[in-house]
Amino acid sequence: MPELPEVETIRLGLLPHLEGKRVRLAKTFSPKLRIPIPKEFSTRLTGRKIEALRRRAKYIVMDIDNGWSLLLHLGMSGQVLISRLDSRTPFKPEKHEHFVIETEAGIRLTYRDPRRFGLVTFAKTDELDQHPLLAHLGAEPLSNSFNGPVLKAALAGRSVNIKQALLDQKVVAGLGNIYVSEALYRAGIHPGRRAGAISLARVEGLSRTIRAVLGEALQSGGSSLKDYVHIDGGLGYFQHRFDVYGRAGEACRKKSCRGTIRRIVQGARSTFYCPRCQK
Repeated sequence: MPELPEVETIRLGLLPHLEGKRVRLAKTFSPKLRIPIPKEFSTRLTGRKIEALRRRAKYIVMDIDNGWSLLLHLGMSGQVLISRLDSRTPFKPEKHEHFVIETEAGIRLTYRDPRRFGLVTFAKTDELDQHPLLAHLGAEPLSNSFNGPVLKAALAGRSVNIKQALLDQKVVAGLGNIYVSEALYRAGIHPGRRAGAISLARVEGLSRTIRAVLGEALQSGGSSLKDYVHIDGGLGYFQHRFDVYGRAGEACRKKSCRGTIRRIVQGARSTFYCPRCQK
């Protein structure tokens, strides 16, 4: 599933093509996703101006000039692709394409999702923070409000391991399996440590590391594993810089360490770590 850097990379790619543009056509072809695409998809978008394109956790938020916002979650295999309109060639949806949005500026957005775990829905823009999908999300790790004390407060009293705690979207919004493993490695924290028992000093270091790892991933265009691609079909490259993820049995990258990366399963998900570096 695309994590925060991948979703933010897609948002940044869509920004110049959609923000401030007016929709000339919006149409669904296969409405069956995690929940059915709303029947009012076309009427709420056609003829309307896209005022802003934002991100909250792993959701892309499209604010429309009629007081509604469209929420898009890519699920496991969702892909958003941009192309230019060609009046000479009538548009025909390909297999697994669920909807299309075309702007008056001549841009076509298509959404493809073979596994259909994605989600498209609407919410009132001024009530977005109260929407059931967003109401209980934690702090945005790239925002100015995210720091050690904020993360420490979110972890307080939690008896689960730190890896599972960080995957809880109520603790930190947008983090996923890959970047949690990478951040814990760089912070030197064992993934099995009890979340609520980690000192403020170490949590402060972890919060800075989370921001750094996400920032580097954004600069690399995210990590292309399985189905994730950019809006032009290109790939992200952060997977070539993984320190631990997917490297079980390989040597630790830290020069001062002679450890070997291990893989364990926590909460039905793979965790990669160095038993010598991470305490």
